Amino acid sequence: MSSDALTRPIAGSVLSRPAVNPWVIAMSVTLATFMEVLDSSIANVALPHIAGNLGATMEEATWVLTSYLVSSAVVLPMSGWLSDLMGRKRFYMLCVLLFTGSSMLCGLSTSLPMLVICRVLQGAGGGGLQPTEQAILADTFNPEQRNMGFAIYGMAILVAPTVGPTLGGWLTDTFSWHWIFFINLPVGMISLLLTQRVIQDPPHVIRRGNEVRRGRVDSIGIATIVLGVGFLQYALDKGQELDWLASPAICTTLFAGIALLVVMVWREWTVHDPIIKLQLLRKRNFAASVLFNFVLGIAMNGSFILIPQFLQTQMGYSAELAGMALSPGGLVLALLMPIAGIAATKFDQRKVIAFGFFCTSITMLAMTQVNALIDFQTMVWLRIVQIIGIPFIFIPISTLAYVGIAREENNQISGITNFVRNIGGAVGVSFLMTFMARHRAASRTDLVSHLTNGSIFFRHYFAMLAHGGQDPASTHRALAQLQMMVDGQANILAFLNVFFVMGMVVAALVPLPFLMKRPSKEDMANSAGMH
Repeated sequence: MSSDALTRPIAGSVLSRPAVNPWVIAMSVTLATFMEVLDSSIANVALPHIAGNLGATMEEATWVLTSYLVSSAVVLPMSGWLSDLMGRKRFYMLCVLLFTGSSMLCGLSTSLPMLVICRVLQGAGGGGLQPTEQAILADTFNPEQRNMGFAIYGMAILVAPTVGPTLGGWLTDTFSWHWIFFINLPVGMISLLLTQRVIQDPPHVIRRGNEVRRGRVDSIGIATIVLGVGFLQYALDKGQELDWLASPAICTTLFAGIALLVVMVWREWTVHDPIIKLQLLRKRNFAASVLFNFVLGIAMNGSFILIPQFLQTQMGYSAELAGMALSPGGLVLALLMPIAGIAATKFDQRKVIAFGFFCTSITMLAMTQVNALIDFQTMVWLRIVQIIGIPFIFIPISTLAYVGIAREENNQISGITNFVRNIGGAVGVSFLMTFMARHRAASRTDLVSHLTNGSIFFRHYFAMLAHGGQDPASTHRALAQLQMMVDGQANILAFLNVFFVMGMVVAALVPLPFLMKRPSKEDMANSAGMH
């Protein structure tokens, strides 16, 4: 590790340059993160095969997803502190090793309980990968290059979910569901080898680690984070399935989770050596970045889940075909990331964020033009257009989060922002799925209210469906067809309403980036590292 300056040092600062080319470091750490994000979405399409092979019901099989999400969510907010405590390189390699090893065990599982336990371990390893990579990139690139570094990171966490369903469907259909886990093994081993060779903890990380190890462990903070986040994630994941507050389990976990997180916030705000440094939210830009990450999580996860669900349930697409409708959008996203990185470097980043929100809101509203006759090609183009604004939001908010904050806090910044984005995704998906179910029921009731014998059009159309027959069999067939049509139309109306709400929420954020402080040269220098 050399001590050459990345930027002109200010008084009292010592800036260090990685011994390896920053782009090599970026590609090395992105491998494992891409693998983890891919795996979090790839298992969705294989659930029916897993349930059938392991003799479980579909409800039981959903624990394959829930166990991973809960375990990952618990580790995410503590990843900054764990990186400081263990050393960032050591913690990152441990996460890769745990994720890769448990992936192998997932593939070898012969029962559902065994698979769920292995998924818990896999989630514990995967939860630390995203924030640790972001912190490594923040230290590897100087402030002027950081936008491009985060473009590489963005390609991993934004493109992988669009590739996951297609790859998962192909692997499951061509080989077996076991291979959705086995494909992680070579990637994990390559990532471990590269990380060992090219990653080094900079001096400020080592110094910060020594301080953390000398301090007290905030056991109350750890307990409230683990239990609070775990309960909340469970309630968000299972709420719609169990009818929310109608379920005693959801009531208990939801209110317990909220209560524990309130205690956690108070504790982490006031304790001397917190696990999560919530005091960092006093920085205006970081607080705004946290808010924007929350909304970004809603927009990303909402569209990633709702569109494939709509295509499969309403349009009759297979899981693989639904994934193929999303995949071209992922390729466009990968191409736009470097462009967004350059734009965030050349222009006022607040304007770039506002542009991203504007584009995203318009394209969300464009999804309200979807109808039952939409073809595959149109759906692909709508998806491509829909993700155009995402890179212009993601890269500048990731960069501005670090402005004016000492490098010793980079692990904390990355941990908090990734945690908030994931919680935003969980909250968003739960809210949108519930909103969609309620509007589907309301739309169905409204549509049925117009199907009366008092309507000449209804009598004529019903007679056509029954082919003029008066016998009970013809009437039952006509009623069944009518019910399918009503259910389909209600589903489409609910889908359109969800995207209208998402579009309006994102539109309301367009002016908010200008509340952020435009970084000064001094702020940029401080974010480069004052020791």
